[in-house]
Amino acid sequence: MKKTVVALFTLCATGMACAQAAGSSKVELWGIVDAAVRHTTNEGPDQSSLTKMIGGGMSQSRWGINVEEDMGNGVKALVSLESRFNADTGEKDATAPYFQLSYVGLQTPYGRLLAGRQWNVLFDVVSSTYASFPYSPYMEAYKPELGMAMGARTSNMLKYTFATPDRSLVGSLQYAFQEGNDTKDLEAGFPGNAAQLPALIQAKTVSTLAGGAVKNIGGYLRYAIQPSVAVGAGYLRTELPGGTKVDAWTLGGSYKTGPWYFNAGYGLNKAKFDTPTSATSPVVVRNAFDRALLGAYWSGQTNGGFLPGDADKRQMFKLGVGYQVTSALNVGAHYFHAKQSGSTTGRSDGKANFFIVAADYAFSKRTDAYVALDNTRISGGEAIFMDSVSKARSRTGFTVGVRHRF
Repeated sequence: MKKTVVALFTLCATGMACAQAAGSSKVELWGIVDAAVRHTTNEGPDQSSLTKMIGGGMSQSRWGINVEEDMGNGVKALVSLESRFNADTGEKDATAPYFQLSYVGLQTPYGRLLAGRQWNVLFDVVSSTYASFPYSPYMEAYKPELGMAMGARTSNMLKYTFATPDRSLVGSLQYAFQEGNDTKDLEAGFPGNAAQLPALIQAKTVSTLAGGAVKNIGGYLRYAIQPSVAVGAGYLRTELPGGTKVDAWTLGGSYKTGPWYFNAGYGLNKAKFDTPTSATSPVVVRNAFDRALLGAYWSGQTNGGFLPGDADKRQMFKLGVGYQVTSALNVGAHYFHAKQSGSTTGRSDGKANFFIVAADYAFSKRTDAYVALDNTRISGGEAIFMDSVSKARSRTGFTVGVRHRF
């Protein structure tokens, strides 16, 4: 839960945020601290079991600052900063920027315009329309659906959002600038740098994931009949640094009746790689980098993902149901089915099935505990694995944790 404090705020020497009254402005300091113990099978080269503490089971731990200034006539200035960290170690993710969200903008009677690093439209429509859990958009420890969101966050973005007064209809448009993030530096030494190319691609992939510019354009529409029905669809075209175009679609809906919550959705990612004319063509380098980045989107940034290999198309269907047993206890089950295709050799074509059951108990409005059991199974081409280290094609996980919001 976010605690609003009206005001002028200063950053204290301890790094804590303080706030006090200052006219028509307000500053909101908020956060989530989540820690869990997770046990998984088929981990590592020997495919043994692994039990460890993780810095976020239901939600990734984070803190943020929201600023709002009322300038009159229905116009407000907005600022938001959000930093994420691992509660088990206190460190941030090495592949992420310090502020994973950072934007400024204006809210007017005609809509909201924001500039900076933000959630993309695919994440927006899924999390607001057919989220997996009524108490959390997804489960941090097991989130196969986020592999279809093209990284979920985008830097250098302009986003315009509009809504009817009752918010029954909401829409959004986004555009992100490339800002010179291309593969020319990798191409310059090719083919002489062929031996070093994998390491160079890995380094550039990490820097791109950590806030690097990626050009894209898209939008979404959402329609809701409060509080029971919501449907929505979104589209995002991304141009990866090597020039590969990726079209991503999603659509789905949710329905609430009494203690029941149902959700269903579909996602599609289709990449269009250029064909190199020779083994020394710069297209070889461009495709190699773009496949590495797309692979990170599809598997490296998710728990519950699998390797793409040389496939260029992935689809995912999701079905979920939740039940509010008591005012404090919610239980739910979710099934995801993914299909991968377009492999030139056929070795990366295949299917994956993901299943999770979870229970969440709310001690208060701010503190809850949860337990979840998940299972992943992969079938198809021999090049499809959950990860390149274990090369496992099945895995079971058990997670138990506690979360506090302020």
